[in-house]
Amino acid sequence: MHLSLPLTRIGNTSTTTLFITPLLVDIQAKLAEGKGTGFARWAKQHNLKEMSRTLVFLQENKIGSIEEMQERVDAATARYHELGDSIKASEKQLAEIAVLKAHIINYAKTRPVYDAYRKTGYSKHFLETHRTEITLHKAAKAAFDESNLKTLPKVKELDAEYSKLLTEKKARYPDYRKAKEEMQELLRAQKNIELFFNEEKKPEQTEHSR
Repeated sequence: MHLSLPLTRIGNTSTTTLFITPLLVDIQAKLAEGKGTGFARWAKQHNLKEMSRTLVFLQENKIGSIEEMQERVDAATARYHELGDSIKASEKQLAEIAVLKAHIINYAKTRPVYDAYRKTGYSKHFLETHRTEITLHKAAKAAFDESNLKTLPKVKELDAEYSKLLTEKKARYPDYRKAKEEMQELLRAQKNIELFFNEEKKPEQTEHSR
């Protein structure tokens, strides 16, 4: 069975001249020569519309070779991970700011109790009576020391920084989603093309093995 797919745009859109790449010419040549047995097998196992979509995708994105396809996949994957890492970094900073803010608030609220505790000579009875406040105060002080904070930032400053980071993080999501979609489209097209050419090689390998 001979199958051929026209290299035209699918859908009810106005006629548009599309770029014909060497890769598309190679695929069409195989089909036109009647050597498209690989595609015939592929079409039986998969979706014919999917391959048609892939050919249009190659046209519209002017992907001219298997090597260029790999370069596009690598670039799209790198972009996707770069944006993902950036979002994760922002999330980490937001969490750190939230923790620091909580420690600063706890430190301020429990300072009078801790000062009184110190004045008692660190009385065990006082500790048992105010264990929660003293524990929170010590935890806050330990966190400040670990971060080498000599001067504590104001809560308003932290709120402003948190708001700024959150806005920046949200602004990255559209680009992140777009990068993910582009990567997935490229990976899908790459897989379909690889399946097509792998199927084309099978008859040749069978001939050589006879």
